[in-house]
Amino acid sequence: MSQPVPVVIEKSPFSDIIQKFKLKVAFNPFLKIEGVTLKGFIAQRVNILEHTTIIFTTRAMIDNFFRICEESRITIPDTMKYLCNTETVALYMQKYIVYRKRKISFADGTFANFMELIIKNRSEKLLLTLADPYKPEIPDAMEKLKLNFSKVILSKTISADLSDVKLKDYDMLVFYSPNEIATLVSVYGTENLPLIATFGDGTTRAAINAGISVNVMAPTPKAPSMSKALDIFLTELQSCDVAPTINEIKENQNVDEFIKAQEAKLVKKTRVRKATTIK
Repeated sequence: MSQPVPVVIEKSPFSDIIQKFKLKVAFNPFLKIEGVTLKGFIAQRVNILEHTTIIFTTRAMIDNFFRICEESRITIPDTMKYLCNTETVALYMQKYIVYRKRKISFADGTFANFMELIIKNRSEKLLLTLADPYKPEIPDAMEKLKLNFSKVILSKTISADLSDVKLKDYDMLVFYSPNEIATLVSVYGTENLPLIATFGDGTTRAAINAGISVNVMAPTPKAPSMSKALDIFLTELQSCDVAPTINEIKENQNVDEFIKAQEAKLVKKTRVRKATTIK
């Protein structure tokens, strides 16, 4: 798994399949996150206290946000709201603030559900926290929907030291971002790789574009999580002994379709408000 070691393995989403299939799992991040310096944050000219809601997509982003606040001597008011893409990220907020439902809201990890949550808070002044490089889907969607928001880069993603990782020791590698695929290719190439699992269309597309066959992909309607996708794959593998491969992925039109639908909703609501005012 190209992820950090879970704090409690027994509570991780992979605990059940580890026991079910008697798996040996190693957690070896392919990327390393470096927080921006205080100087780098100041150079972005972002005033945190001008915002009423902070948007987080990773736990690392939360750590770097509160680190920057401490280094800048910024006191976050109790009225600040937080939007997170998953419950796991939301629960991590307890490390820094008292967890309250009225302060912290979270989505189910999908783009559509997360954007719906953000749109529900469109009356707020939003601050979107990002790592460099970042996926453009969310900021692009927010710009197209003309939401009142600012972007702030809080960390940079670089390749981790993989000198101790020998691919021949593993039957499968699990990746979660296109940057991890780029690291895999730069360090190990694309030949004689173990089975490959990818999470997210961008990650899958990066692997296929690099000439790598993908054996497991999530999320899908049948497998909304990587743990579920692996469960299905390993169950099928026990009966057929042949690993399926995914060599192409259709262009994802869901983002554009979602934005168009939301734009139509916002226009309709504006018209209703104007009609009510005139009446």
